Amino acid sequence: MRAATAIAGLAALAIASGGALVGAPMARDEPAPAFSDAERAAILAHGPWPPSFDRDPSNRVSGNAAAIALGRQLFFDTRLSADGKRSCATCHDPALAFSDGRERSIGLARVDRNAIALANLRLNRWFGWSGAADSLWSHSIRPILDDKELGATPQHARDLAAADAGLAAAYASVFATAAADDQPERVLVNIAKALAAFQETIVSGRTPFDDFRDAMERGDREAMARYPVAAQRGLPIFVGKGQCSACHFGPNFTNGEFDDVGVPYFAEPGRVDQGRHGGIALLRASPFGLLGPYNDDPARTTAAPTRHVEPQHRNWGEFRVPSLRNVALTAPYMHNGSLPTLEAVVRHYSEVDIERLHGDDGARLVRPLHLSPREIADLVSFLETLSAPVSATK
Repeated sequence: MRAATAIAGLAALAIASGGALVGAPMARDEPAPAFSDAERAAILAHGPWPPSFDRDPSNRVSGNAAAIALGRQLFFDTRLSADGKRSCATCHDPALAFSDGRERSIGLARVDRNAIALANLRLNRWFGWSGAADSLWSHSIRPILDDKELGATPQHARDLAAADAGLAAAYASVFATAAADDQPERVLVNIAKALAAFQETIVSGRTPFDDFRDAMERGDREAMARYPVAAQRGLPIFVGKGQCSACHFGPNFTNGEFDDVGVPYFAEPGRVDQGRHGGIALLRASPFGLLGPYNDDPARTTAAPTRHVEPQHRNWGEFRVPSLRNVALTAPYMHNGSLPTLEAVVRHYSEVDIERLHGDDGARLVRPLHLSPREIADLVSFLETLSAPVSATK
C-alpha cells in the first residue's frame, strides 16, 4: 500500500519548503508552554544535529570519494539483480526519502518487512529490522543475495564488475585490484563496501525541531516562538508521559536496539517472523560479520557487541527501534508496514494490548498511554517537525 495521502502531502510540503516548519506558527495570543528543568534537559539531549562524520574502520573505503561514486552508480544499477530489472533504489527511492512507501517491499517477490529508510543509517550499531548485520557493508550484502530481493550470487556480482569496462576501471581504482582477478565473494564484499560508502552520505537535514532545540539551548525565546505551539505541547508528552524518549533518545532519536511493541510478528498465516531472535542467529552464522575475515580493521575495534551478543527468549517478536528523523516522510510504519499514518502509530501506543507483549513486566517500557484526542494530535504535531529533505552525494 502506498503512503497515506496526508503523509505524502506532508512529504511534498517538507521537500518543497526546504524543511520549513510543519504546521502553523504559534498564535500571538497563545502563551508558549512552560518546560520544567527535567523536560528541558531531555529536549536538549536530542541534539545537536547534524553529527560529525566518523569513518567506519571496518571498511577501508569508508569516506573515499571514488568509492562513494562507485557505490552510487551500483545503487541505481539494475544489472546487479538476477533479472536485470531491479536495483537498491527500487526499495530505497530518493524521491521517497530512500524508502518505498509500501507496507512490505517488492523485489523479485514480496518480502516480509517494510523498507527501512536509509538516511543517517551510518549511525547504527546493528542493521536491519532484526539486527542481522553488524556493519553497513555487511548489511548491504543481504539484499543482493536474497532470493526475494535482487536474487544475485557472488559470481553474478563479479561478472558484472569485471565485464563492464567502466565498472572494472572504477573497481580497480578504488580497490587497487582487478575484479576479474578477485574471488567472487571478495568482489561481492567490495561492492558492498562501495555501496556502504555511498549510503554513509545519505543524511537528513536540520529540522524545525533542531532549530527549536538550539534556540532553547541559547535562550532565544523569539526563535523558540516560531516553533508550532501544538508541537511544543507534544514535546513534554514525548519526553514525559509518553515515555517515547526512553527508546527514541539522542540526536538520532533511537537507542539503536530492539523491542516488542505489540505489533503482530506473523509474516503470513502459520509463519512467524522471529525478529531479533532470528537476527542474532543470522549474525552469528554470517561469514561477513565484524568477527570474520572481511573486516578491514585488524584491531576489531567495533566488534565487541558482536562478540558478546547472545539470543534470549525475550528477543522473539522484537524489532528495531527506528530513528524518528524523517518519520513523517516514510509511511507506512512498523516492521511490517501495518500502521499507515503517524496518528495510527500514536493510537497504537495509546491503546497497546500488554497481553501481546513479551518480556518481564517490571522491565517493560511499552504500556498503554491512554492519551486524550488532543494529546494524540499534539504528539503527532511534534513528530511531524522531525523531518527534513534528504540529500546524498551526487
